[in-house]
Amino acid sequence: MTDKSKTIRVDYLARVEGEGALYIRYDDEAVHDVQLKIFEPPRFFEAFMQGRDYTEAPDITARICGICPVAYQMSAVQAMEQAQAISVAPEIHALRRLLYCGEWIESHVLHIAMLHAPDFLKLHSAVEMAQVHPHIVRNALELKKAGNTIVSLLGGREIHPINVRVGGFYKLPNRAALSELRQSLQAALPLAIELTRWVASLSFPDFSRTDEPYVFVALQHPQEYPMNSGRLVSSGGMDISADEFEQHFIESHVPHSNALHCLIDGKTPYFVGPMARFNLNFQHLAPAALALAEELNFKPPCTNPFTSIVVRALEVVHAVSEALRLLDHYQAPEQPFSAGPPQAGSGFAITEAPRGILYHHYEVDADGKILTAKIVPPTSQNQKTIEDDLRLMIPGFLHLGDDELRHQCEQAIRNYDPCISCATHFLQLTLDKQ
Repeated sequence: MTDKSKTIRVDYLARVEGEGALYIRYDDEAVHDVQLKIFEPPRFFEAFMQGRDYTEAPDITARICGICPVAYQMSAVQAMEQAQAISVAPEIHALRRLLYCGEWIESHVLHIAMLHAPDFLKLHSAVEMAQVHPHIVRNALELKKAGNTIVSLLGGREIHPINVRVGGFYKLPNRAALSELRQSLQAALPLAIELTRWVASLSFPDFSRTDEPYVFVALQHPQEYPMNSGRLVSSGGMDISADEFEQHFIESHVPHSNALHCLIDGKTPYFVGPMARFNLNFQHLAPAALALAEELNFKPPCTNPFTSIVVRALEVVHAVSEALRLLDHYQAPEQPFSAGPPQAGSGFAITEAPRGILYHHYEVDADGKILTAKIVPPTSQNQKTIEDDLRLMIPGFLHLGDDELRHQCEQAIRNYDPCISCATHFLQLTLDKQ
């Protein structure tokens, strides 16, 4: 190693949500250190939920993220319902799945068209992209609007929904509004298919991890592509229920991050999110998404993280199709929610946020007050895998100039659509060449 150092700094990494830094030390032969430094102050949601009533959990946890609040609400309500022994009607489950479709659509489209696609086009922002591909951006905004409409109708508003409660919903949608929603989704489906074809036409960096293959982790359901139900499985053979999560997934502090690292058995990094769902549940995609994957010859195994943008686009097609199916089979629940007297109990739940599995665990006393809360968001689970990607990727890109190498590192991080606020936040890049 030479005694000269080379440093590339990015004060603010654009097109991710949150604050942090990346430090990489390398020379011409190897990468010696990679640290994803999430330095945003801890937000203490788990701590300040203690002593609050169990009914407050959905509204409090929704404030963790403005992009994926539905995910937090769904994990919270399902865990609390288990703790309180509240049974929810199948019609309520269907409405929750419809609500989740809305969040997948708006979150994935935001990432695809506004945050990630500019990387593949060598552009700096969605504003620049709108000048080069106005049709794509315009259609993406229409697609995102369709997702927002679902969230607004069922959740009461587009951001931080207020209509979700333990046991169901405060208010059910009327049929006229659902009919209007169906019309907007019918118009959205061809837009989603067109977006996917365009995304699949992009040029992807060549990167594979044959020597250190990914361990994919996602929910799996025997009849449906996973969103808010199923067992937790892995490409390594794991198959567990939500209440077994903490027996297998261990969180720990690392000196360079305010967010916890989560590893299988405390030692094995793993990969959650669209690529994990796609590889473990491909056969349960909606027919329109399966037909499109066949047309594009894009099938499992999918192991290049740079192609995750295609998986997200296929999941948008799936979410729009699934929302239409749910509307076609909609039966109004007899009542908007189920409830009972508070009781002591434990509750565990895992749902599939756009970025991957989101685990909630609560202990509640006999008065319905929260004793403990544990939340494990997707981005914190992917942190070590992101670092490993960079460690393994950089040797193959050392021929690039400094600016191109920096761009490649930023793009690799955006493959995961990190929601660093949830993990508690990313922004500054340092490449230190010795």
